Amino acid sequence: MEKNFENDCVGSGCSSDCSACSGGCGGQGFLNEGEDGKMTVTLTLDDDSLMECIVLTTFPAAGRNYIALLPTDPPEGEEGEVYLYRFETGPNGEPDLQNIEDDEEYEAVADAFDEILDAAEFDELVEEEME
Repeated sequence: MEKNFENDCVGSGCSSDCSACSGGCGGQGFLNEGEDGKMTVTLTLDDDSLMECIVLTTFPAAGRNYIALLPTDPPEGEEGEVYLYRFETGPNGEPDLQNIEDDEEYEAVADAFDEILDAAEFDELVEEEME
């Protein structure tokens, strides 16, 4: 699955964490803001169809950066599946997503993402109890 971005920030110097971007792209880089205020990215699939995904987070794991995406209109049978990709910034600041093909790397990334989810759920529970 090839990943091309509809609205990239070529030459801006974006880091892999768009929330802390200082590349002059307003913290958005290749991201688009959806109607609901969530950040999205449009992927071009192998068959040249487009898939819009919500960007859940970017995060470091196993010495690299990764991105977690949730399709806004997932293929049938894949509802709720999160797509994890290696996330790098090219020489001109353009974002580059790469498939994770090594099982050990994927397991490390999935574990790191699960920890992020666990921490978010814990934070949500603490906030509810504080109310």
